[in-house]
Amino acid sequence: MEDRPTMTAFMQKNQPLTPVSPLLPVTLPHVSEPIPPLPMTPPDADEILDAASNEAALRTGLHVIWTAKDAVEYMWDLLHSDPVAQEGFLNAVNVISRTIHRGGKLIVSGVGKSGKIAKKVEATMNSFAIRSVYLHPTEAVHGDLGIIAENDALLLFTFSGRTQELSALLQHIPPHHPLLVITSHTHPSTCPLFAGRPASNCILLPAPIPVSETSSFGVPAPTTSTTTALVLSDALAIAVARRLYPSPADVFHKYHPGGAIGATAQRIGPRRMGDIAVAVADVPIAQKHKHSMTSPTLTALDILLAAARSPSGWVRIASDTIVAPRQIQKLGSPEQLDYPVHALDPGVVVEKGDWISVPAASTVAEARQWIEDMRLSERGRAFLREGTVLGIVDAWGDVSAVVEIEDVIELEASLAMGD
Repeated sequence: MEDRPTMTAFMQKNQPLTPVSPLLPVTLPHVSEPIPPLPMTPPDADEILDAASNEAALRTGLHVIWTAKDAVEYMWDLLHSDPVAQEGFLNAVNVISRTIHRGGKLIVSGVGKSGKIAKKVEATMNSFAIRSVYLHPTEAVHGDLGIIAENDALLLFTFSGRTQELSALLQHIPPHHPLLVITSHTHPSTCPLFAGRPASNCILLPAPIPVSETSSFGVPAPTTSTTTALVLSDALAIAVARRLYPSPADVFHKYHPGGAIGATAQRIGPRRMGDIAVAVADVPIAQKHKHSMTSPTLTALDILLAAARSPSGWVRIASDTIVAPRQIQKLGSPEQLDYPVHALDPGVVVEKGDWISVPAASTVAEARQWIEDMRLSERGRAFLREGTVLGIVDAWGDVSAVVEIEDVIELEASLAMGD
């Protein structure tokens, strides 16, 4: 193929860029038929799209998705095998969990496309009752720094690790606040945002990409890098939710009652033990009532009055002693009202040491099957009798919720019948 002349070559020869228009005749020739008017709108897009352009668009889409898949797999390999990445992820889970457990919140921030990812992560965290707030770094130095409380932790999104707005923000945040950064850096020593802050409070969450976006697509638009940041932050949110709560699904459905997700949850109903359990912290403690002053100790009447104010029907006598709703319903006879708590029938008041532990992640079906299998033996029938309190063990290993054994039997039966 012969070389085509370039514009530069034409200009070097002082040749005009377009040929000289011929002189028009003074008298125009007669036109027998009028020229039809030109369309005022461009031709329909369908007329100019051909098979080649469609194929090119499809190839582009597939290439972008394939590139994102490779980047996520690359990050998976890093978290699966790299000690630095593993330590950073586990430290992040622990720090966020402790922050929420102590009444603090997670401050998330980023600029540009990273800021959009930060806002999405804020919403996801809040869906799991992991209290989070998005802080714009520029607005922060104009008064919004006031949302940062003493026990809060920070999660910053920056692929480069040197975003100027974030560096400026950190100058005004005391170094005792834990600093988590999702970035392309794979070692804390190379991330500029950690400079000048105590290493013990700096947590790196590596989200690198194997090939730059410029090399992949010819333009440095944040695409693959924001995908990896989003995937890693979603993984962090789920891990923290499982660390904090016996059943993250229960928490999520509580804060997401609307839309298709809420409708689906209502149809399916609770399926895990953590979903049907009542948090011990939400159970009111019975107090001595003025109408039961005939006895110096708590009476059955005090329990009934506390149950009337309890949304779940459960009542605590002390921090580790509880009365289940079905047992409270048996206290209705008038002659029992003045009975002291210690004089009530055995099994009405159950101490924590007598609760039967069941993991929160167990399904209701698994729990019921275990109960039925255990009741085949004499020993199982003895400690899984009617009125037994099941203590639900959360991810921390604490018994933080309770269920009546009858609830497991009845609920699983109703689910099996399709109610």
